[in-house]
Amino acid sequence: MKRISKLPFKGTAKQEQELKSWLAENGKKPGAAMPALQKAQEIYGYLPIEVQRMVAEGVGKPLEEIYGISTFYAQFSLTPKGRYKISVCLGTACYVKGSGKILEKLENKLGIKNGECTQDGEFSLDATRCIGACGLAPVFTVNDDVYGRIKDDGSELDDILARYRG
Repeated sequence: MKRISKLPFKGTAKQEQELKSWLAENGKKPGAAMPALQKAQEIYGYLPIEVQRMVAEGVGKPLEEIYGISTFYAQFSLTPKGRYKISVCLGTACYVKGSGKILEKLENKLGIKNGECTQDGEFSLDATRCIGACGLAPVFTVNDDVYGRIKDDGSELDDILARYRG
């Protein structure tokens, strides 16, 4: 089940104008709901209920239908992503070598759960399936940076996180 963000929505007038402009041009085309949600997520980074409501109005569909699409497809997120997106691989090789413990340690260090974003918007944390770096197991990424062979005691995590903290 997808999590819904506990953080307040912080959309800008520029983002709203961009989405509404796209919806005015494309919203009435057949099958516009999926592309509209993809465009909305591209603009906002996620799909809070306020954005889903704009999409529903723009494509002429009930909010319930738009919410159903938003929660059904894995490509959509209902929670914001941080400036630094941490993804912990829970594929078989990584999990066997302790990535589940690493995820728990990161949750504790960041004060958030899997699928959430820190209050300051700096970090988001997500479990992911195999990222194809099994030889480096256990692995996690911070944006495009890959960290492998991480000790499951979490001893390296403070130093890694410090690289991204302002």
